[in-house]
Amino acid sequence: VVTNVLPGMQAAFVDIGLHKDAFLYAGDYTANVGDSGDELAAAEDAVDGDHPDGVDDADDADEVPRREPRQPIEDVLRKGQEVLVQVAKEPLGTKGARITSFISLPGRYLVYMPQAHHIGVSRRIHDEAERDRLRAAVRALNPPSGGFIVRTNGEGRGEAEFGADVEFLSRLWAQVRSRYENVKGPAVLHEEGDLTFRVVRDLLSPEVDEFLVDSREVYDKCLRYVEALVPGMAERVKLYESKTPIFEALGIEKEIEKALRRRVWLKSGGYIVIDHTEALVSIDVNTGKYVGKRDFEQTVLKINLEAVGEVVRQIRLRDLGGIIIIDFIDMEVPEHREQVYKQLKKALAEDKARTNVLEISELGLVEMTRKRVRQDLRSLLTVRCPTCAASGVTKSEVTIAGEIFRAVRVQRAESEGREIVVRAHPDVVSYLDGDGREALTKLAASLDIKITVNQTGPQSPREEYQLQVR
Repeated sequence: VVTNVLPGMQAAFVDIGLHKDAFLYAGDYTANVGDSGDELAAAEDAVDGDHPDGVDDADDADEVPRREPRQPIEDVLRKGQEVLVQVAKEPLGTKGARITSFISLPGRYLVYMPQAHHIGVSRRIHDEAERDRLRAAVRALNPPSGGFIVRTNGEGRGEAEFGADVEFLSRLWAQVRSRYENVKGPAVLHEEGDLTFRVVRDLLSPEVDEFLVDSREVYDKCLRYVEALVPGMAERVKLYESKTPIFEALGIEKEIEKALRRRVWLKSGGYIVIDHTEALVSIDVNTGKYVGKRDFEQTVLKINLEAVGEVVRQIRLRDLGGIIIIDFIDMEVPEHREQVYKQLKKALAEDKARTNVLEISELGLVEMTRKRVRQDLRSLLTVRCPTCAASGVTKSEVTIAGEIFRAVRVQRAESEGREIVVRAHPDVVSYLDGDGREALTKLAASLDIKITVNQTGPQSPREEYQLQVR
């Protein structure tokens, strides 16, 4: 349900049933079922590699007709209007979800786009003859109105597999339309399958040797999904029954812990540092313990090339998105910068998420973007630090002691008490009993008052303190 239309931004806010309204940009809206009674022929720009519904491919931009210019959003949307939309980006931080009316429904081999009228092929399928064959195979099925994109794992498949997907997706879209016409918004019309279903559909392929599951219930569910989607892979699904937790046995627990660290060491002794800000993610490459032998430029090149692999691995592992700045160690030789840049582009080619990388500057900086549609690993697994409020720093003992001294002066001026009891974090008390003792004694003498210092618990917030006048 549209809650607000903003002509100045050419956008609208829509209540989709979450705690925060979703954002609908004018370019992401076309008249939907129920708005005009007809589907508009509009093509989806791309089915991205990080689609929240599990679509793992992107279509070629030159194959997809561009959307026609739209009317001003205030002419096509009004407050209280019900619209059919799909979440394109999950809520991130303080931002609500971003939504689109260009619906895309993923199957195992195809993606169905009801408002489009073209057949595309994943850009990750490079062979032109195979691309032509795949398009012909889908066209031969005489699919219903709408467009289709062949996903990467559709390579080598034929009409039988595609036909099953077309039938399933057409039936699914009919169900979505029916629900839209019979329910009052905001309401969920369709949800993607659970994690188990998405893993079987999107990740279980001939390249997978073994699929381990440590729960009998999930194992049985996996087998049902496999029998329905990829029956030939059933023997690769195995129940893990060891007493050692599966994450511990396979080293996953340690990898998760390392993926949350700020510093990541390289085998050579160098390291990278990953920092998050509101605007971007910065990745800094450092020589660390590695000093090389004789040639400094070769030393720098070696560390930067090694760092490329780890940087890309961490970007994918942590699911970093948005603007990313990589600060490589400065390289004076232009050929070295070009070598590192090409290596970075090559490594990112394996990433399913859409990336855009600018060339390395003379300062060794690389500016790149990676499409982000969900929270990164750190946001999913951590909460704001209650001590530093996610700033990464806390005040020093000296700074807190200075605040206490000023607060004592205020209390003395406002009361007739003869003693002030200070309760503070153990680290602050340790400073006041040590290096700060002389200043504390002078303060007490100048105010003609007794100052007593006591510790709070070690788990108490470091910057908090209390004063009690007696």
